[in-house]
Amino acid sequence: MSGLSRKWRCRSCGYIYDEALGLPEEGIAPGTPFETIPEDVFFCPVCGTEKQDFELVDY
Repeated sequence: MSGLSRKWRCRSCGYIYDEALGLPEEGIAPGTPFETIPEDVFFCPVCGTEKQDFELVDY
């Protein structure tokens, strides 16, 4: 899976974090791997759930 963008889904609301897009409005640059985002920095921008409540989406 190396070199491919992965996507992570919020188990609470279904929001998708796409590593290729990042979350620039929250200070997370495009291309940022989900695992490298600190737990205390990332929260779902839709419902506010914690990073630990996201799951890898298998496409």
